[in-house]
Amino acid sequence: MTSTIDTSSSLSSIPNIEEIAISIAAKNLNPTMLSQEFLKASAIIPNDWEPSKQPVLNPRGSQITFKNGVNIVAQPNSINFAEGLANKKPEQLQIPLVAGKYIEKLPMAEYQGINISPKSLIPFPQDPDAARKFITQTLLAKGPWLEFGTGSVQAGVNLFYQLENSQFTLNINQARLQQQDKPAIGALLFAGSFSYNIGKFPEGERLNGMIQIIKDWQKNLQTFRELVYQKFLQKPMPSENVVPSGNIL
Repeated sequence: MTSTIDTSSSLSSIPNIEEIAISIAAKNLNPTMLSQEFLKASAIIPNDWEPSKQPVLNPRGSQITFKNGVNIVAQPNSINFAEGLANKKPEQLQIPLVAGKYIEKLPMAEYQGINISPKSLIPFPQDPDAARKFITQTLLAKGPWLEFGTGSVQAGVNLFYQLENSQFTLNINQARLQQQDKPAIGALLFAGSFSYNIGKFPEGERLNGMIQIIKDWQKNLQTFRELVYQKFLQKPMPSENVVPSGNIL
């Protein structure tokens, strides 16, 4: 595939944003159990972790964001651990340890599945329309459907891959990066999800199987990066990830 969009300005002038999330599905999970007191008393997180803002705690959904960048969200049937990869070596990431300890401390939960979900936001500071053109001119076939209505068509792409040990979904969408005191920048958002069927593990081996999936998260990130950077963008994979000050819109 030969890209018609120049991605070099994005990868060199403004660093990309990368994040990894680990989601655990469990039947009848109670979001109100996601409290600092429970997490610390159970040794799931260290005692010195401090929230960056007031935690949300209710039966419909709970959330705690810590000053170290770890974000934990619990819903009635799932719990999600997320963390940015900015300037961090793999061994410095906290969420694989926290997610593994969560499973270990709650062994009787009715676990149903586990997902490893990396994301990469690729800014295009020189061309605010580059993300849309990449999707509509590179990934999609040209046709009269592109010229319809009064404005430029907005597009996203969902791809599904069957891998050896998991199903992998990749969503490619337009996004905007809002920087502090600066105009928003057009960007491409690649969001991946490796979905594992834990039903293949015998009941007595299920917890160990899930913990091993979490420990192998770096293999998922490597696969994701190879696909995004080498196959789609046709660029070298990043050696480091620096998060600029801004928010994804």
